[in-house]
Amino acid sequence: MTDNTPLSPQPLHRLADTSLPVLTTAELRRHGVQPAVAHRRCRPGGPWQMPLPGVFVLHHGPLTGAETLHAVLRYTGGPFGDAVITGLAALERHGFTAVPPANALDRVDVLVPQVRRLRSVGIARIVRTRHMPEPVRRGGFPLAPVARALADAVGRLSGDVPVRRLLTEAVRGGYCEPHEVLRELSRIRPAGQPQVVAAVETLLSESRALAEESLLAAVRHGGLPAPCWNVGLWLPDGPFLCAVDAYWPERAVAVRIEGGPPRQRGQAVAEPGTALRRRQTLAGLGITLVRPTPRELRCSPGAQADAIRAALRAAADRPPATYVVVLPR
Repeated sequence: MTDNTPLSPQPLHRLADTSLPVLTTAELRRHGVQPAVAHRRCRPGGPWQMPLPGVFVLHHGPLTGAETLHAVLRYTGGPFGDAVITGLAALERHGFTAVPPANALDRVDVLVPQVRRLRSVGIARIVRTRHMPEPVRRGGFPLAPVARALADAVGRLSGDVPVRRLLTEAVRGGYCEPHEVLRELSRIRPAGQPQVVAAVETLLSESRALAEESLLAAVRHGGLPAPCWNVGLWLPDGPFLCAVDAYWPERAVAVRIEGGPPRQRGQAVAEPGTALRRRQTLAGLGITLVRPTPRELRCSPGAQADAIRAALRAAADRPPATYVVVLPR
């Protein structure tokens, strides 16, 4: 008897009835099944199949999504090793509706450390990386965080429509913040790739649209008076001051969503010093600037409505502000 000899091997038919009928050569050996026997059962017409080298599924016919992921993880060294599912397969497990299950994908992307020498084969696409993410557990599977999984998926999708659909769901579904995806894209993908350019533009436009919708809802549900929406402020016969998302001329109160993407395509994101100068300039003119972030508008719209209401009330007790020209932008 050797260390590999099982004390009480299970019959083959009982192995196939287990809740997880996906086993490696080593696991089968521990159950008393020699490799030669396992390979014979995977012959055409046999009861088993081998979707990846050294990985056996103890039934014939299509694999489920969960079995597909288990097979890929066992090929990389086991479900509790250093492999992390990423890309479309990870997004589906995170709950994305625009992604098919793993067993309907051509490939399942799996991150492994750069030093691993695994090769892509069959349904398993090995992605070696120096930047292994901290996995998120969903249903027992180690998944890349949504932002990283999105960034890994974007570079492998053809056409901008699938990219736009995924990123729109990510932003509007609240799966992650746009800046998190942008950070991951800049770290692992060349910025000039067409897919990356499309992804950045989609993220910026979706983030801006969602933030503006959240501000509109906060004003309406908070019972605030209707402002002038999306306007620019100018000094009379003078320079342009800034663009704001909402403005109440009677009280000289403005709302500008901060920390989000540019307001115009191709416009650079303002530096912190620019935002400070803008705030000081408006304050010098007697204009109160309320600066919610997209996350604050989404997560605490009532509190943002209260902040705007407080600014409107306080404006009634101060001297009139300098007259400014208000024009649609």
